[in-house]
Amino acid sequence: MTDTNTASAESASPPKSPGLVRLLIAMPEFGPLVLLVVMLVVFTSINPAFVSLTNISNALTFTVELGLIALAMTLLMTSGEFDLSVGSVFGFTPVVMWTLFNAGAMPLFPAFLVALLVAMAIGCFSGLFVTRLGIPSFLVTLGMLLMVRGSALWLTSGFPQRTWDAGEQWLATVLVGDFYIGGLRIYMSLIWFILIAIAFHFLLTRTRFGNWIQATGGNAGAARNRGVPIKRVKLILFMLTSAMAGLAGIISSIRVSAANPNSGMGYELEVIAMVVIGGTVLTGGRGTIIGTVLGVLILRLMRNGIVLIGVPGLAYNIFIGAIILGMMALHAALEKRHNEGV
Repeated sequence: MTDTNTASAESASPPKSPGLVRLLIAMPEFGPLVLLVVMLVVFTSINPAFVSLTNISNALTFTVELGLIALAMTLLMTSGEFDLSVGSVFGFTPVVMWTLFNAGAMPLFPAFLVALLVAMAIGCFSGLFVTRLGIPSFLVTLGMLLMVRGSALWLTSGFPQRTWDAGEQWLATVLVGDFYIGGLRIYMSLIWFILIAIAFHFLLTRTRFGNWIQATGGNAGAARNRGVPIKRVKLILFMLTSAMAGLAGIISSIRVSAANPNSGMGYELEVIAMVVIGGTVLTGGRGTIIGTVLGVLILRLMRNGIVLIGVPGLAYNIFIGAIILGMMALHAALEKRHNEGV
């Protein structure tokens, strides 16, 4: 009788709440955060100039351009797709804008809007091929990568487009203007990156559309049966990703005072690496904007840090490959540990 009562009491007792360690392990951002902290400590201990205001300002300036693409790519990859054409769109969009402006066809701001519309049209074209024809996004966007890059080269005959009088235009000030906070130079592009990251995080975690994105990537068939418009979701995300790539390219062209048709080459793989390192699942269903921000910081600060500590810049890809493999192993180990209830 006593054993029976004891068993009943044990079965009736509420389950134990997960501890702090398990909660941290369950967060996809946990691994990237640990890696970022370790990286900061190592680089700073080797060369204290790594945390100087000048170096931080320079590192953040270059972080924004790839970071903007990575934020949108996070949403797209959460839906189960990805876009290999973003690097080409990055180079092509500013070419369109500055060609229209330099030719006197229209003022800078209308040219800016037209260029973004062209970028969105590229994403729409890719999205329609994927959703309507059922062609894998890898093949569609690989073909788009070549078409868009070729279009940029054909339009410019391979020569960069000068950004004439860009510094005198209010749009340039809004996008890449700078100001100082306690000796730290801050560019407006960084402010835009932060605001867009906050907006995308809210979109993914607090809205119905965000639930649709995760459901589409997690189980498209079940999502469709529950009324989720998965084709429309993917189409919107392809357009958004291309638009963000175009915006990043325009910001870059204003910063360097030239629109190079070859700019952005190889960016697609680095952006995907940022997203995956941040904790977004490559196969879809789970994504994290906060993790992507950490992934962006990890890769961009890694590029900056290895130069400061005396490692040849050509070795950068070695470190990136090692980080990708290491983070994939860490994510897998942490998820397995969490699922086993340790």
